[in-house]
Amino acid sequence: MQKYLSLAVFAVVTVLTGCSSDYVMQTKTGEMIVTKGKPETDKSTGLVSYKDAGGFKHEINRDQITNIIEK
Repeated sequence: MQKYLSLAVFAVVTVLTGCSSDYVMQTKTGEMIVTKGKPETDKSTGLVSYKDAGGFKHEINRDQITNIIEK
């Protein structure tokens, strides 16, 4: 029973880890920002919300971003 439980926990962790991709945003100043998960744009405010590598939430003006690519 313990073996199956350990295998199930491992499978869940593997699936959850694989679901979140990192993205890289390039700003007009040339700065490269690595995000955890896909950045989200709020169309009403023009702000892009993202979490950094440490898991902290940030926002940046969409006008300042030149490119967003999946890492």
